[in-house]
Amino acid sequence: MMINHGGLVSVIGAGTMGNGIAHVFAQYGFKVTLIDISLHQLSKALETIGKNCERQIAKNIITEEQKKATLANITIEPDLATGVSNAELVVEAATENKDLKLKIFKEVDGAAPKNCILASNTSSISITQIANATGRADKVIGMHFMNPVPVMKLVEIINGYSTSKEVTNTIVDLSRQLGKVPCVVNDYPGFIANRILMPMINEAIYSLYEGVAGVEEIDTVMKLGMAHPMGPLQLADFVGLDVCLSILNVLHDGFGNPKYAPCPLLVNMVTAGKLGVKSGEGFYVYTAGNKDLVVSNRFK
Repeated sequence: MMINHGGLVSVIGAGTMGNGIAHVFAQYGFKVTLIDISLHQLSKALETIGKNCERQIAKNIITEEQKKATLANITIEPDLATGVSNAELVVEAATENKDLKLKIFKEVDGAAPKNCILASNTSSISITQIANATGRADKVIGMHFMNPVPVMKLVEIINGYSTSKEVTNTIVDLSRQLGKVPCVVNDYPGFIANRILMPMINEAIYSLYEGVAGVEEIDTVMKLGMAHPMGPLQLADFVGLDVCLSILNVLHDGFGNPKYAPCPLLVNMVTAGKLGVKSGEGFYVYTAGNKDLVVSNRFK
């Protein structure tokens, strides 16, 4: 089983992750159908991809001709069944909601070609459970890209209980075709990336909650002392505090260990709608949702 340059890839969801995944596949010569029920979101995604291509041009990563080719490789489609009808690979990048993903995979299974591989960009939801919503569990796999997708090299590839070795090898090869570094892991709560990252973020939040140190002090220690490019609290804002809470709940429910229990401060902030960059305020306050321009530390 091979999916080569020029292959047909359908990406479900035109949000931050979906448009980034579509961008990368299209940049490397794949024909991409970007699917979302919202035509406004699809239009916004194309605009974002165009702007991100301009950034790549400014950094001499691609040329103007490559930008045109990338955009020409993307077709938008509001109907899911139509969008996956000829796909060799479907990558689902919808909201991190288990019930929604199960519904999508059941529908995709009925509409996509029988030999089509179904991948989820989920950061925490069980691939085995997703696969069980389909009649092709051996062809279901996790393909967890990192944000921002055009920049970050890692793809965390998650084998479900029934994922075939052939499908795993195909997705590993495909990730390399995209200039990414694939890391294969097994299907347990949080996989590897978030099983390690989220407890660190949660501990940083607990340290703030308990008055051990302030926001900037916590982030500075981790940046300068541990060589992290971004402190854990700023990273939490970037990921989205609601997403962090959701993943911690998956870890807590999956392992039943109190060490994964979300910090009450995180729960309160999400309840108050302080979700980080996307809401303009989290552990820091941002101007017009600009993640690169931190205006103030709201905990001072």
